[in-house]
Amino acid sequence: MRLTAFTWTQNFRSLHAGENAPLRELIATARAKLGKASDDDPDGGAPRMALLTFGVRVGGAALAYLSQILLARWMGAHDYGIYSLAWTWIIVLGIIASAGFSSSANRFIPEYDKAGDMAGLRGFLRMSQWTALGIGALITAIGIAVIWIAQPWIEPYYVAPLMLIMVALPFFSLGNTLDGVARSYDWSGLAMLPTYIWRPLLILLFAGMLLLAGFSPTALHVATAAVAATWLVALYQLYAIRKRLKPRLGQVPHRSHFKLWMAVSFPMLMVEGILQLITSADVIMVSFWHDPHDVGIYFAASKTLALVHFVYFAVRSASAHRYAAYVHGNDTAKLAAYVRQTSHWTFWPSLAVALGLLLVAPLLLRLFGSDFASGYPVLAVLIIGVLARASVGPVDALLTMSGHQKSCAWIYAGTFVVNVVCNLILIPRLGLVGAALATALSIVFEAICLSTVARRRLGVSTFVFALMLQKKGAAA
Repeated sequence: MRLTAFTWTQNFRSLHAGENAPLRELIATARAKLGKASDDDPDGGAPRMALLTFGVRVGGAALAYLSQILLARWMGAHDYGIYSLAWTWIIVLGIIASAGFSSSANRFIPEYDKAGDMAGLRGFLRMSQWTALGIGALITAIGIAVIWIAQPWIEPYYVAPLMLIMVALPFFSLGNTLDGVARSYDWSGLAMLPTYIWRPLLILLFAGMLLLAGFSPTALHVATAAVAATWLVALYQLYAIRKRLKPRLGQVPHRSHFKLWMAVSFPMLMVEGILQLITSADVIMVSFWHDPHDVGIYFAASKTLALVHFVYFAVRSASAHRYAAYVHGNDTAKLAAYVRQTSHWTFWPSLAVALGLLLVAPLLLRLFGSDFASGYPVLAVLIIGVLARASVGPVDALLTMSGHQKSCAWIYAGTFVVNVVCNLILIPRLGLVGAALATALSIVFEAICLSTVARRRLGVSTFVFALMLQKKGAAA
């Protein structure tokens, strides 16, 4: 069916006026409940968490973007590209080191709380935190050893920054796990501020102090700042969460259900890990064929795109544990309604931000430096994938929280293979645009597969335009 300008206008008006008005409904509901909501009130906590998550992601995206602009200008494209690649590796390995506990917290913590099983809750919290630290430390040791042994095959300018930034990994993975704990309790500040505000702010502050002291920030200097910021933020987050949980847990002994936790967490790890690999593979693979200067340009374009992506991640972060609550409560009607809402909350704001970004992106990219304007075609192609993912809402969280994490993991594994194959074919032929096209095509594949599985396994449609047609059919 061909959509004219009039049809698009009508669709936006109907969304604004009807039950699925994304931001209007979200803000109105939050205003109604924000004053009376508490951390123990699941109905009041959800809209507050959604609104604050959205606000923090907006502020965090702006801060992260500003920090990337300043770091790029301070370091130059070459060193910025080196640091970007090193930090990308930390993000990927940090997901793996958390062993899936950052996601399974949204499933197990509500279950233990609802059942009053404080011994099981204490055991889960203890195991998840020590697992993140332990695996993170192990990967750090292995990573440094691998880099040292592989020096003859690695460009010299990558070696020291990569080895140094690995030291951030144990506390990066711990922070991921603590984020999951805080989200499970709707502790919006502790769930979002450390990762999206405090850590990038501290990295920028430490790098700025070097500049004021007369040093020219290099990739090695900023990697040192990243390690210090990661450790400080994770330690504070650990202290704050333990302080809040102490009255709730009391002095009960811990009890371990390690096999159960790992059986659920491992598929979630596969989902989260492969999702991050899909997101990061292009940056890593660009470094195989291009120098750090081009890696920096590509990374800047993808960071600019995060201004669109934050809508998806904000809704996903706020909705995952709500999906779990409706699924475990066997409330299919509320689940279907909430899925419909989250799909609209994700897509329409993403579309609006994407269209605006296409207009101002040339100016934004020039803020990084004159060389970075060449990243505009990369950004334009990547937007296709972002909108494809947004069009089905946070369906991966829905599948994971409803017990279909293995199906989700297989889909992401297939998507990763598609991504790598496309990158191998397209980067040598089309350069940076080829990497962007490979990522966009793989995400389109991912969105189609996830939406299809959700419809077949759960009987709910997540594709935003299919939901609109269903509504029109029901009205007729």
